[in-house]
Order: sequence, then structure tokens, then C-alpha cells
Amino acid sequence: MTASIRIDPATGQKLFDTRAAKATEKITGKGYSPVADTALKTLPDAPPGAKFNATEQARYRANKEARRGAANYMAMEGEFAKYLEDAYSAPAVPRDRLTDECEVLVIGAGFGALVLWYKLQAAGFHDVRFCEKGGDVGGTWYWNRYPGIACDVEAYSYLPLLEEMGCYPSMKFASGFEILEYCQAMAERYGFYDRCLFHTTVERTTWNEDGAQWTIETDRGDRMRARYVVLANGILTTPKLARIEGMETFAGKAFHTSRWDYTYDLEGKRVGIIGTGATAVQVVPEIAKVVKELYIFQRTPSTIDVRDQRATTQEEIDAWSKEPGWAKARRERLATISSGRTALQGNDDFLAGRVTQLKERKVYERPLSPEEMIQAQLNTNFRIMEQIRARVDEVVKDPRTAAALKPYYPYGCKRPTFHDEYLPTFNLPHVHLVDTAPLGVSRITPRGVVHEGIEYELDALIYATGFEWMATGTFNMIVGRDGRTLRDKWRDEGVRTFLGLHSHGFPNLLIMSGPQGGGGQFNFTRGLEGHTDYVVWMLQAMKQRGERIVDVKKESEDAYATHCREADLMTAPLRDCLSYYNGDGNAEPGSLAYYGGPKKWHQLRTEAQASLEPYVFGHGSV
Repeated sequence: MTASIRIDPATGQKLFDTRAAKATEKITGKGYSPVADTALKTLPDAPPGAKFNATEQARYRANKEARRGAANYMAMEGEFAKYLEDAYSAPAVPRDRLTDECEVLVIGAGFGALVLWYKLQAAGFHDVRFCEKGGDVGGTWYWNRYPGIACDVEAYSYLPLLEEMGCYPSMKFASGFEILEYCQAMAERYGFYDRCLFHTTVERTTWNEDGAQWTIETDRGDRMRARYVVLANGILTTPKLARIEGMETFAGKAFHTSRWDYTYDLEGKRVGIIGTGATAVQVVPEIAKVVKELYIFQRTPSTIDVRDQRATTQEEIDAWSKEPGWAKARRERLATISSGRTALQGNDDFLAGRVTQLKERKVYERPLSPEEMIQAQLNTNFRIMEQIRARVDEVVKDPRTAAALKPYYPYGCKRPTFHDEYLPTFNLPHVHLVDTAPLGVSRITPRGVVHEGIEYELDALIYATGFEWMATGTFNMIVGRDGRTLRDKWRDEGVRTFLGLHSHGFPNLLIMSGPQGGGGQFNFTRGLEGHTDYVVWMLQAMKQRGERIVDVKKESEDAYATHCREADLMTAPLRDCLSYYNGDGNAEPGSLAYYGGPKKWHQLRTEAQASLEPYVFGHGSV
């Protein structure tokens, strides 16, 4: 047995030492700092009487339809597989292949896996193993280490287990590098590294009815068995690459933002970046400080809301140190805010409990119908977008650039972005916006990017083209009863789950943060809290009942899928645009994110746990 695998003398279980070393010390950075100019930290007032009338609705629809079909992404295979290589860790630690068994095998090593391990230990489950394709913990925060990366939910509510760790984030919107270090600190404190097989990609997971176990095969030659498999591999970890003619011919340096090449120095270079979503909004202001020329190729502008970053004060740390459960209480207060923008902005007085009400609730003369409530929300939404568009005009000096930077779609239908330095960057003489609306860049040559007959010569090309949303390849390699994969089932029947956590025909499989998974809100961590609590509850229930297998009834799954569809359709006008949230307009309603609201999801969950009616327990087939 290699040194990377040892036996715990107390339990006889295998412990691992497979954490990879850092690829280079050049991988370092920070998020963005506070901005002193108050004009950059506030939105202009909405124009008087701004209303989402028929004219404005038509403009939004035209903007959407002009972009339909523009999203064209490719599989990162063959010559493009290099964009998936791990740029952050040294080569994998050698180890023997494993052919043994464990009680629980978890795929992933991000926040979901770390929090689950913390809770499983507390509940007495120790025969647990994790597989992670990267070289260290962190999940999204492992893969994304680009300049300027930071959390876009306040860190005081986003980071899990802050009270248990005795940790206080240094900034309200913590740097991604600080978050990665926090993940590593969690893993070290709670013994996670001993349980995780890094640089290990699960390639196939097959249900064995006779043994009531899963067989897990990996790219390291492993063939392990586990009673339960938990998918905790996240929703934004697999990068996607836009398909552009000639992209394979580019002779300069090219990489995806989730595989940032810190061995390549951008200083003094001519750099192009394709994409202007949440990642690019953070990247652009940072690299603009060092490059010679920066060309930003934009197909669709983002909503650039105010960030108002600030440092954590000593007074806050002193107060929190005397308040048990301060972070969890803050996270729960955040979850009571129904407005996405208000929640993500985070009112400190309300979140800290200094005031009991965020703002005075609007009172209508009579109860509104669901349709009227949606229209009222659209009017509020429109006023916010008018303010965001007015901010562009106030900040960006060139009228043509400002016009191209204004988004025309409902707030939140694409991922909202927040920054106080992004818009001012376009006033710099060496920064150039190349408006490629509505269909994007037309061609790439060995020398650079071509659009509308103009070739922009580049030394480096950065793809900020985002990630697959709830479309991880993991679903394709999970083989349940009757030899059917989970992806095949969802392709043939539409996405079918119960609570997003189970899928009929795939016993003892638990899916965290997957399609139709609810319980969260704008803060991803709150959803993870509910999912990890549920997984622990299910394992405890199985042990108490003496059962070996749990599946869900098909009728329970069908009813939940119908509920997901209806909730999506009801709220669809609030998200009437093309984005990864709806598969660029191609996803069936209810098949991806859950739109029934956290309160409803938790109600359905607690009812199921109390009655056990949706579940089928036992040893035989369902």
C-alpha cells in the first residue's frame, strides 16, 4: 500500500493523503477593495412614472428574440480538452487503486461536501469517503481563481459554520481567495482531508440490486462499493466554451477564466476577453490595470448594480464574538427578504438585528391576484432596471459605449452583477468595448478576433463564457435500476425528482443542489443547509428502521415535477429572457431551478419526513 493510504488503527478504515500541492506560488490574488467615490456606490433615482408598459415590454421582447439561437456551446473534447485541465495543482499524488467498500460515498469537495461531513460526524457516521476531480477542496472556489474574484452574497451570511470555526470574514463581500482558504481551514479542522480522494473523477456509478449497493468506478482504476451515494458536485463547476469559427487556430495564449493561467504575465499585452457575465465584470477592472490594450467582446450586457464593498469593522467582530449563533441568525434574516436585489445588497441594520423590519411593507387597497402581483413586481423590476441604465449614462463618458452597456431585460432573469469599478473602466483610453450583439463574435484567426470585418490583434484571449448550469456530466454516468442512466430517464420523461433530492429508480442516491432542488434563496448556502440536514436525517431514519434501500414512489415524483412546472410557469414573466437559468430558452419549465419558494419547499420536505408516505423502504425492487 502506498504512503498516501493508511489504516486508522481505531476503526480499521482507510485514511488518505492525496491533497495535491499548489502548482505555482504565482497563483495569488484578492477581491476588489472599497471605492471612496460615493457617486459610484449609489443608483440614480428612477424616472418619475417609470412603468413597464406595452412599449417597454415590446422592447424587452425584441431584445430577447434578437438573441435567440446565439448561445452555441461545445463539448471540451479533443484539442479543446486543454481548457479542462487542472491549472492549480501539482500532478496527482500516486496511490493504489481501491476495490473496497464504505457506507457513504460523496462526489465533490466544495461547501456541500464540507458541511455534510461536519454533520455526518456529529450524527455518528464515520465510514464516509469523498471523490474530487480537483487537487484540493473548495469546489467553485477551487476552480475559479481569476483576478478580482469575490463573493456576490455577503460573506457573513454566505460562509457556513462561521460560529463553529470562530471566523470573521475580512470584507463584506469576501475575496474568492479568502473563501478558498476558509474551505481549506474547514477541511483541516474537521479531518476532511483524511477522507477525500483528490484528482479522482467518478466515471460510472452503477446500482447493484442484489447487494443493495452502488459500484463506483473512477479514472484512477478504482472500483469501490458504497451503500449510499451523495452527489455534492455543485452547479457551476463545469466550464462551457462558446463555439466560434477558427478558435482552434489562434496562435496566442488562450484560456478559460476557471483555469486562469498565472504562469502567463498579462502586463503590457494586448488582451481580449469574450463574455461580459458575472465573471468578466469582476475580471475586467483588475486586468485593465496592467494590460496594454483590452478588448471586451460583449454579446449581451449585464446589469451592473452597486457593490458598496466595505471592510469588516472591529466593532462588528467584538459584537459577534459575544453573540452565539450570530451568522446563522443573520443568514435566516437574509432569507426573509423576498426581493432578490434587496437580499443581495444586504441591509446591515436589518441583518444584524438592530431593526426588526427591513422597510415598511406596501399595502394595497385589496388583495391582488397572482397575475396582478406579478405585474406589480414587474413594475418594480422595471424601475430598478431604469436606475441601472441611468447609472451607465452617469458613469460612462462615451455615448456609444454607454448605449451598448445598457441591459434591456427583467432584473434577475440573468445573473445580477455588482461592481463599483467595472463601468468606470470603460473610460480608460486603452479599454475598448466591442459590441457583438446580438449573435456574438463571428470568427477567430491566428492573430485575434474578427467582428464585422475588423480584426482585433491579440496576444492573449480569455474566455469568460461561463459554466454549465445544473447540467453536469455526472447524471450521464449514474446507472440505476434496469441499466438506465439518470440522464436517459430525464431525456425520455423530462426531469423527474422528489424534492430535487431523489429520483425514482435510483435508490440510495441523494442529490444535493441539483435540478428542482429547493430550500435556498439568493444565498446558495442556505439551500445547502437544508439539503445536508435532509441527507443526515435520511441516513439516520434508515439506520433506525433497519432498512437497506430507500427509493421514492413514481406518483410522488410526478406530483412534485408537476408542482415545479406550475411554479416556474407562474413566475416566468419575471425571467422573460434567454440565460443559463432556462437553458438559453430551451429548458422545459420546472426542469432546472426550483421557483416555488423556500417556504413551500421546506413545507413539502417536512410533510414527507413526518409521514414517510413518498418513500419505499426495503430490500427488493420497487
